[in-house]
Amino acid sequence: MISALLVMIGISLLLGAVLGYSAIRFKVEGNPLVEKIDAVLPQTQCGQCGYPGCKPYAEAIAKGEADINKCPPGGEEGIHKLADLLGVEYKPFGEGAAPKAKAVAFIDEQTCIGCTLCLQACPVDAIVGAAKQMHTIIVSECTGCELCVAPCPVDCISMQPLGEDIGNWKWRYPTISIVPVAAR
Repeated sequence: MISALLVMIGISLLLGAVLGYSAIRFKVEGNPLVEKIDAVLPQTQCGQCGYPGCKPYAEAIAKGEADINKCPPGGEEGIHKLADLLGVEYKPFGEGAAPKAKAVAFIDEQTCIGCTLCLQACPVDAIVGAAKQMHTIIVSECTGCELCVAPCPVDCISMQPLGEDIGNWKWRYPTISIVPVAAR
């Protein structure tokens, strides 16, 4: 009887060790699909999609809780890339998510009181300045999310459209129009 009990303990220890090793060796860090979707998103962390950042939006897309057409900063190109990645059909922008022209924040330095509320609101640290000192925008870092505009108590922040030049111009994602055979 004791030998049977020892055999059972030995088998359970062996199986426990195998399961423990397998859990460590074959561990998957998060959902790989979420990582791929997150890589396609523009990483503005602006919340215009209804989620607090790009990662939560990517998780919602992967779970099937959100459509692929809710990201204005990603534009039409982003929707096409997400549709290709997920193997779904392209959907035009949803209600309230129409893309805007690329813009960056501009601080009127004569009006800025140095309250630092815009510093706290900026998700990408594109604003520099100190308390009670004038602030300014690092244009190359600004994503145009507009999160700094609302907290400003003196309305010294405005969004300035970013003109298209050789540095920021991109090819537009190709659109394919399907014409039925009978209409040709």
